[in-house]
Amino acid sequence: MIETLLWLVGYQLAGELISRTFSLPLPGPVLGMLLLFATLALRKSVPESMKQNVPRFLSHLSLLFIPAGAAVLAYRDLLAGFGWQLIVVLVLSTTLTLLLPGLLLKLLLARHRHQEGA
Repeated sequence: MIETLLWLVGYQLAGELISRTFSLPLPGPVLGMLLLFATLALRKSVPESMKQNVPRFLSHLSLLFIPAGAAVLAYRDLLAGFGWQLIVVLVLSTTLTLLLPGLLLKLLLARHRHQEGA
């Protein structure tokens, strides 16, 4: 469990450091996640501790929505001024988030089947 936390927090901190050092318009945790993905892709394997512990972390994923919910309550007056714009953005981003991975999976499966058949 500690090793998995070190992996995740370490990559988040590395992402924050790179993002702030170079003033990138990308949040540090997102950059850290991309770095972690690149590391795992280069290793071509996932460490055993991550295989065992990440599902446990994912079962508590809903805890990550508590700060977002608190922010909505704290800034509700500001958010109310942009009500319909926020709804449009949420609907579009949710739709794209659901469609793009599905289309990518369909494309990759078709490519994989084509390579197996050749």
